[in-house]
Amino acid sequence: MTSTSRELLHRLAVTQSSERLPSVVAAVARDGATAWAAGRGAVNGTEPTADTQYRIGSISKTFVATLVMRMRDQGELRLDDTVGRYLPDVPVRDATIFHLLSHTSGLATETPPPWWERSAGDLRPELDNLFWADPFRHPAGRRWHYSNTGYGVLGAIIGAIRGAGWFAVLQQEVLRPLELTRTSYAPQPPYAPGWSVHPWADVLLPEPETDTGLMAPAGQLWSTATDLLRFAEVLHGRRDDVLRPDTVSEMQEPASGQAELNAGYGLGVMSLRDGAATMYGHNGSMPGYVAALWVDPDQGLSVTACANSTLAFPTVPMAIDIMRTVADREPKLPPTWQPAAVEPPLLDVTGIWYRGAIPFAVRIVDDCLEMARFGGPAGPVRFCARADGTWVAVTPGYTNGEILQILRDVNGTPTTLDLGSILFARQPYGELSG
Repeated sequence: MTSTSRELLHRLAVTQSSERLPSVVAAVARDGATAWAAGRGAVNGTEPTADTQYRIGSISKTFVATLVMRMRDQGELRLDDTVGRYLPDVPVRDATIFHLLSHTSGLATETPPPWWERSAGDLRPELDNLFWADPFRHPAGRRWHYSNTGYGVLGAIIGAIRGAGWFAVLQQEVLRPLELTRTSYAPQPPYAPGWSVHPWADVLLPEPETDTGLMAPAGQLWSTATDLLRFAEVLHGRRDDVLRPDTVSEMQEPASGQAELNAGYGLGVMSLRDGAATMYGHNGSMPGYVAALWVDPDQGLSVTACANSTLAFPTVPMAIDIMRTVADREPKLPPTWQPAAVEPPLLDVTGIWYRGAIPFAVRIVDDCLEMARFGGPAGPVRFCARADGTWVAVTPGYTNGEILQILRDVNGTPTTLDLGSILFARQPYGELSG
């Protein structure tokens, strides 16, 4: 990345200067290997590095969601379980784990005063202290409404199931397997102190370093650029010892979105469309800190940025610009084409099929079937084989989860494709069986 490094450093320097950041670190990885990292400003008189700790705020939620989904895969909980199954005495017992993960529970965004981010967690020693007299702002499942409180509840559920604090479980199940030795509950040197900058003078004002107690799952964690890029491998689906790739895809699919922002929120993971690219990750902020972590699976890229100033996410556009710069200037090389071994019965399914008079093309890609309408606005739908001989749609969207059956005549020739009762024939308005 020699030819690109100067441009990335310039983008970092412009952000540090224009946003008056006491310090900032950014880093990029490609296919799991750090390709570029740099810091600007100073931490205790020294330029920060990829090993300098910053508070990562709501990126903590993605760590917590990873742990919850891992527990789901292990059969310890279900996403449709209600809060009341594990915490019967709290006033939000009818909300589900899915609702909490996806911010669709309708719970209030914040706790009652004082503001939890700037006050000690021991001011809220009991779970009941996290909720307003009327804890809901919307009916559960009706709309997306960001709730820090909901992630406090998730931490309590983890504790109720495992009999240990959520962070201790996170260490055992996620941090240690990934060797995230610089991701911690409390700051560990070298770390950047939290600051805000006076609005009318270049003067630093200290921000509190609070232990947020029961609200910690919403934004407590500290980490480094190096550790965050290592954690990003989970979001790429490349660490199945921590989380299965299909579970990662489930987390990334928006449970609710904001189409006008080209954004959505899945299960502890945000999605963002930037032109043709779709990126996944999370932003984070706490008093004195902002952070961003994003991955572009198609390009194999991960980017993170951390700063120690109270601002409205200056790290986010910088991180996206860094990702875009690398993707544009040094696009990922496609894999070398190699012929595949395909059995004749499956090869016979490829080619043109018609839904009424509308033509669709079916091809084999990576042992799966892809179906695409000629001239249609949407991309292909991918179907992967199931043990019973049918195929399931795995592409997000209208057909996701629907079953495709290949119907054959007595000679074994495919005659009809049945997609959830929608039939496709070899000829326009051809004879259909099903």
